[in-house]
Amino acid sequence: QLQLVESGGGLVQAGGSLRLSCAASGFTLDYYAIGWFRQAPGKEREGVSCISVSGGSTDYADSVKGRFTISRDNAKNTVYLQMNSLKSDDTAVYYCAAGFLKPCHTIQADADYWGQGTQVTVSS
Repeated sequence: QLQLVESGGGLVQAGGSLRLSCAASGFTLDYYAIGWFRQAPGKEREGVSCISVSGGSTDYADSVKGRFTISRDNAKNTVYLQMNSLKSDDTAVYYCAAGFLKPCHTIQADADYWGQGTQVTVSS
């Protein structure tokens, strides 16, 4: 079965850290750009970060710049989102999505695969 599986979410106090993982099953991520997105209750899904196919280019939402870091380990077929200095506003369900040879800005609308999401809750 071809799928993305997120893990690493949980409950953390404000100022704490979490590392989310996005692992591919049934296919290789080598040719996919990967985006992280989040959706808080009552809000629309928003882009958080993205990493290009080569890994040489990364993008971040202004709200997470300097706090979050995206990386990929193709040998492990996994993309990570390191989240530091977490705030209550970061509370959301986090999703990863993969776009085959697509640029980052197209993934939200045109992803080939989406994960099921992992809950991140930051307590203040």
